[in-house]
Amino acid sequence: MIMNMEHDYNRFRQIIKGKIKQNLRKYISNSGMIGKKGKDLVSIPLPQVDIPRFRFGNNGNGGAGQGEGEPGTPIGGGEGESGQGEAGNQPGHHIKEVELTLEELAEILGEELELPNIEPRGKKQIVTQKDRYTGIRRTGPESLRHFKRTFREALKRQVTSGTFDIKKPRVIPIRDDYRYRSWKTSTIPETNAVIIYMMDVSGSMWDEQKEIVRLETFWIDTWLRSQYKGLETRYIIHDAAAQEVDRETFFTVQENGGTVISSAYKLCTQIIEKDYSPEEWNIYAFHFSDGDNWSREDNELCVEILEDSLLPKINLFGYGQVESAYGSGQFFDVLFESLSYSDKLVLSHIPDKDAIYQSIKEFLGKGK
Repeated sequence: MIMNMEHDYNRFRQIIKGKIKQNLRKYISNSGMIGKKGKDLVSIPLPQVDIPRFRFGNNGNGGAGQGEGEPGTPIGGGEGESGQGEAGNQPGHHIKEVELTLEELAEILGEELELPNIEPRGKKQIVTQKDRYTGIRRTGPESLRHFKRTFREALKRQVTSGTFDIKKPRVIPIRDDYRYRSWKTSTIPETNAVIIYMMDVSGSMWDEQKEIVRLETFWIDTWLRSQYKGLETRYIIHDAAAQEVDRETFFTVQENGGTVISSAYKLCTQIIEKDYSPEEWNIYAFHFSDGDNWSREDNELCVEILEDSLLPKINLFGYGQVESAYGSGQFFDVLFESLSYSDKLVLSHIPDKDAIYQSIKEFLGKGK
């Protein structure tokens, strides 16, 4: 019975994953889902999936095919059933929220977008020890006693010896029946990685553009966390000046100044030089902007910083340009014309939420 239940549960999970994969493009642009993100779980709304079953109607009320009727008689309903009746007390149809681990969500994302596994470039790795329970033995601490296996051994002994009374079933384990979990300690390398997010928060970047960035960074985080056990995240905002902030401030602050993109690239360079040696860390940088910059001179300075200071030290630099009615959009062209030769630079145009799906594939599809 237990094995059948586990089989049915696993089959149900596979069905759910299939449903999510079919509608992944919709979920990627779903703002409400991210708000339900816990530490390790995400709740995803799905239409209720029920096992087909018979449902009995009200006895004695008749129905289609019972008795004689007059032309024009409504089928299946009496008066007051057109939706205008009194409030009822029966449950309606609901949307089921299915909980997935972030690992399961990353697996679905990788399969659907055909994302290659990342090849870490950092040379130094953190090594941790992990205990895994691998078997059963006769000795061990009481805290690791396996009660089900102990009960099974006691039952086998009593049945074999003829002391088990089926009319008064009592199973009493003795010391020889005790079974304990055994474990094996293994060392697991955990590669270091850091993501540095940068975003333009000048007056031309409104809530709509920031929401696109929030959604995209959630999925980038989800994938990279599935590839690295040790992952840190840093946040930089900029208008005419740049500063490091926490995650909440990153997505909520609103400025009304101008835009000097090089200020963010300079701060990003300083953070890497201070805290993240390329010899030891896998470094990812993502910059989101509407493509409006203060001057041609600053565009040239940005290219210089990228070419000389950032691209040689990082795994990947992703520039995502979100469309804004107030942004010129020229910075995308500047980077393309100057640095498109670099396989570490990925440019993505994100006009709306529906474009996030393709943008994620562009950013992560190289396996850097």
